[in-house]
Amino acid sequence: MKQLSVSEALNEALIEEMERDETVFVIGEDVGTYGGIFGVTAGLLERFGSRRVKDTPISESAIVGSAVGAAATGLRPVAELMMLDFATVCMDQIVNQAAKIRYMFGGKTKLPLVIRAEGGAGANAAAQHSQCLEAWFIHVPGLKVVMPSTPYDSKGLLKSAIRDDNPVIFVEHKVLYEISGDVPEEEYVIPLGEADIKREGTDVTVVTYSMMLHTTMSAAEKLSKEGISVEVVDPRTLYPLDKKTILDSVAKTNKLVIVHEAPKTCGFGAEIAALVADEAFDTLDAPIKRVTAPDTPVPFSPSLEGFYIPDEDDIIKTIKEIV
Repeated sequence: MKQLSVSEALNEALIEEMERDETVFVIGEDVGTYGGIFGVTAGLLERFGSRRVKDTPISESAIVGSAVGAAATGLRPVAELMMLDFATVCMDQIVNQAAKIRYMFGGKTKLPLVIRAEGGAGANAAAQHSQCLEAWFIHVPGLKVVMPSTPYDSKGLLKSAIRDDNPVIFVEHKVLYEISGDVPEEEYVIPLGEADIKREGTDVTVVTYSMMLHTTMSAAEKLSKEGISVEVVDPRTLYPLDKKTILDSVAKTNKLVIVHEAPKTCGFGAEIAALVADEAFDTLDAPIKRVTAPDTPVPFSPSLEGFYIPDEDDIIKTIKEIV
């Protein structure tokens, strides 16, 4: 094992996949000369040249539109949108083109496209640069959605996403980039659609992902000192979803809390709650609870943003309500 930050793990994944497959290329704003605003594409231009590392104008519709065309004709683009919020200006290319082409062509063409984007609050970047919009993309048939939480998961999942023959929305939380963790020296991949139990427990299941995984793990550690055993399940891939791991965990603990940073209404937590209510209602000994951000834009003020983002106290209070 070696210690890498999330940004370093993603960078290593890109290098390995570009060396493995010459059809893989990177495209986006400031991905070349600047190396990406979070350093994820640092060194790629020098290593692979401008043919495979393409800086673009400030036009997300051009980035995704050209990547869709490239994917449809046999290449494997990794397009960076910088902020997930900026997907709002290229939703036609994502929703009506990337997500639909393989289906509408009767499977005669593949669309191996990865769209990387940075999401989440915590950097005082205000309402237009801090959103968690993953539920939008989960709702669109034809898209896969990945949200890693650790360096290990980030590298293994990005490698799998690049090798996938379908469009993948790969969301990286901007506050996670500097978090470090163990990454194997040897090559590995993590299949899309496999959840991971980050902490074993017996009293309550918490399903969470991305930055909230770390907040939940800290809350679970504090609760363990009070005799409450929390099982933490990280879906890693939000679509396709590993339903079995979630349902098996709830069957063991008989209680479920869902934690995510996105607003509550129509957030991904609602889908998890519906899944368990539909398929495992008889295993529940308490109501399903959600810990989320409020239904408001993300505030710019550091104190208000801190209030907006779910924290350990919110999670501990909610778990104690049902345990």
